[in-house]
Amino acid sequence: MDQSHGLRVRHAAAAALAATVLVLSGCSAGGSDGTPRSDPSARGTHAGADAPPLKPLPERVPDELRPYYEQKLAWRSCGLEGFECASLRVPLDYDKPGTGPKDTEHTVRLAVTRTKAQGGEGRPEGGSLHVNPGGPGGSAVDYVQQSAALAYPPQVREHYSLVGMDPRGVGHSESVECLSDKEMDAYTRVDQTPDDQRETDALTAAYEKFAKGCEKRSGKLLGHVSTTEVARDMDVLRAVLGDKKLNYVGASYGTYLGATYAGLFPHRSGRMVLDGAMDPSLSARRVNREQTAGFETAFKAFARDCVSDSGCPLGTGGVGQAGKNLSALFEKIDRKPLDTRSSRSLTESLATTGVIRAMYDEGSWPALRQALKAAKKGDGAPLLALSDDYYERGADGAYSNIMYANPAVNCLDAPPAFADADAARKAVPSFEKASPVFGRGFAWAALNCAEWPHKPTGEPHRIAAEGADPIVVVGTTRDPATPYRWAQGLAGQLSTARLLTYDGDGHTAYMRGSDCIDGAVSTYLVRGKPPKDGTTCD
Repeated sequence: MDQSHGLRVRHAAAAALAATVLVLSGCSAGGSDGTPRSDPSARGTHAGADAPPLKPLPERVPDELRPYYEQKLAWRSCGLEGFECASLRVPLDYDKPGTGPKDTEHTVRLAVTRTKAQGGEGRPEGGSLHVNPGGPGGSAVDYVQQSAALAYPPQVREHYSLVGMDPRGVGHSESVECLSDKEMDAYTRVDQTPDDQRETDALTAAYEKFAKGCEKRSGKLLGHVSTTEVARDMDVLRAVLGDKKLNYVGASYGTYLGATYAGLFPHRSGRMVLDGAMDPSLSARRVNREQTAGFETAFKAFARDCVSDSGCPLGTGGVGQAGKNLSALFEKIDRKPLDTRSSRSLTESLATTGVIRAMYDEGSWPALRQALKAAKKGDGAPLLALSDDYYERGADGAYSNIMYANPAVNCLDAPPAFADADAARKAVPSFEKASPVFGRGFAWAALNCAEWPHKPTGEPHRIAAEGADPIVVVGTTRDPATPYRWAQGLAGQLSTARLLTYDGDGHTAYMRGSDCIDGAVSTYLVRGKPPKDGTTCD
């Protein structure tokens, strides 16, 4: 299992236009199957109601930051037709910004890409549309070039220049690094459901080694990759691109980033869509536990579909029995890892991650059924392939940096879910109540920030964004990674929110097959007409 997936919302580029991975507050009325239904009136009261508000920054750009806001980008060919790329310089520390973009000692280099205007000349009518696929740690540059610029509706692509900026610490920008590829292979194999003190010590030692590796390999950057700092970087880019307001589509963790921008710069927030929303008012422990429940909901949907077929590898005894059968398979693999026809065996942790990978998108359910069938026969290769896809491990054994950037951001954004192993162990029953299948592993995964070398710079907070343009918040009722209640919670905070609900499965909703969702979002982006608050699409 992903040692940080309790706070990860899966990367979208690997799954078409599903969002990246991490990451309710609201009390909501449930349907007959227990699925929450869209009810705007239920948004006002939620678990993070006592969280302090995020205060906006002054409208006037401070004099010491003007050199950054006034820099000129040197656009160049990316090697891909229809795109151009540039490097943006922003302060490493906004409290100590240095003298400007040429002050490399006090700056961070960020990679930016954009689509060229139709015909190659002029500025699109709508200006720039910034996109972020989530994570934390997903590459917006790759997402624009490989997904959004190809699959977004033509009217959106014609109206805007699509812009992707890899956040500080991520992808093509100056990036956080933690382990060698071989060390990462070992890290992903660590038993995340410890049965005794020896296995508990091995898990905590792995977290400590990971954190020390990040500190050694990433240097001073590691203390400056918070979401607030990235939101401020986005405002610099907005100004450099010549846009009065920031138009934005964020998926998964990208909703947290977008909401943070709106909270800091409500007067400069334009047409904003937050798809697969996170609730910034929740503690790290609550986020992890509620995400655990989200994956249980997604697993039940998968199991319900699977057991209706006589060939289901989890049996035909009902959803509850399917969960017990999956847990039994994990326990069997824990005792004896499976052969994969390679030098790597499939451990319980890798098998669990493979199953979790398939929960993000119902289109992956057939592959999961086949992988589980193979595992029951002793072949772990298909589940290992799913796990590798989740971790963004290439065929050559090289990992992208998403699994390094992810905890680096999360551990700065909020205090850790657990201070030590004893606290995690005590929380296991509440996590198992949320998910009998995944709860134990998710509880221990939430321990990963306990030994982080930098103290958190953020805390749970509410975001009102008073004065912002309408913000469309999109939630999917059976979303595993960002439970629907989070969308209700965020919409209940934002003063100008319009809650748009997709009654369905999978992580995020825009560009995933619903004409109703796609039409509502695209109409808002192009014409500025948001959907009616509380709209539900099947």
